[in-house]
Amino acid sequence: MSIMEIFTIGHSTLSLREFIDLLIKYNIEMVVDVRRFPTSKKFPHFKMEILKEELGKHKISYIWLGEKLGGFRKGGYRNYVETKDFKSGIKELLENLKGRTVIMCAEKLWFKCHRRFIADELVKKGIKVIHIIDKKRTYEHRKSN
Repeated sequence: MSIMEIFTIGHSTLSLREFIDLLIKYNIEMVVDVRRFPTSKKFPHFKMEILKEELGKHKISYIWLGEKLGGFRKGGYRNYVETKDFKSGIKELLENLKGRTVIMCAEKLWFKCHRRFIADELVKKGIKVIHIIDKKRTYEHRKSN
């Protein structure tokens, strides 16, 4: 039995073409959006509706789990990971996986983003988490202390 892998990515300031090219390079089949607010004034191509439609053109599925897994939590995300809502969000994430999946937020660097807490939880469950940095670099997640 192979170990399950999940990727993470931050869209940052990428153009839509650059973002989709990255997903294609890593053979991503599903994007799980964990932005609390799935919109962007600076980068309108990352608004949920537009992104979902564009990904669909490349046969990449999209789901939004920002309600339960999004950032900006009262009391901080470190405390939020202990809640029922967070645990329910992780369960929902795992139940909805389809093929090679990437967890997406806006912040490019995973260690500056709440994706690191989601990755910690997944690693605890025996899942290999790989952070996509760019076309040439990835980083395998190691549980934070």
